[in-house]
Amino acid sequence: MMKSVLVALMSLTLAVPAFSKTHKETYPVPCSDLWAAVKDTLRNSGNYGIISTDNAEMTASYNILGAIRKRTNSVVLNTQGSGCELQIQSNYSGIAHDDAGDFKKRVDESLAKLKAAPPADTKK
Repeated sequence: MMKSVLVALMSLTLAVPAFSKTHKETYPVPCSDLWAAVKDTLRNSGNYGIISTDNAEMTASYNILGAIRKRTNSVVLNTQGSGCELQIQSNYSGIAHDDAGDFKKRVDESLAKLKAAPPADTKK
């Protein structure tokens, strides 16, 4: 009996995700460039449902699409010298999922894509 209780507790410890953790990453680009990548990630990756965005404050709240339990995460950008700090408030990070890590990876991909894109033609 005691052994089965111990096994159940160990299983719960490994299966329960960490809740409401802030993940921070500093980028060597202006926040305006990083904000464009964040918006591209939210709008075009097919992985997020946007709840709200604030361009002036560079903040957004979003859901993870396809999640069994709807998880609301948020992102905010803060100027750090000549760079920008990305803060992701993630409500879930477990063995099978890493919401903050996945979001950061997609933002990195969007930032690289936007940097590689030719400048828009403003002459019309």
